[in-house]
Amino acid sequence: MLKIKKEYVVTDDNKKKAVLIDIETFEKIEETLESYGLGKYMEEVEDDDTLSINEAKSYYNKLKKNCAGLHH
Repeated sequence: MLKIKKEYVVTDDNKKKAVLIDIETFEKIEETLESYGLGKYMEEVEDDDTLSINEAKSYYNKLKKNCAGLHH
């Protein structure tokens, strides 16, 4: 478990309003959340069909043609 050193910002009546953490800890938290989100997404699409390289290229070309038509 990540040990988080934190400081609290409190209001005049001593209620916690915010927390300060060092940038290294913030970046670790951010990386962990991104990895978790990517993992969840990968689980969601795990059973989706995959395209062959030719199918993918064909699909991409159709997208390009459709997008080009939108700009005219």
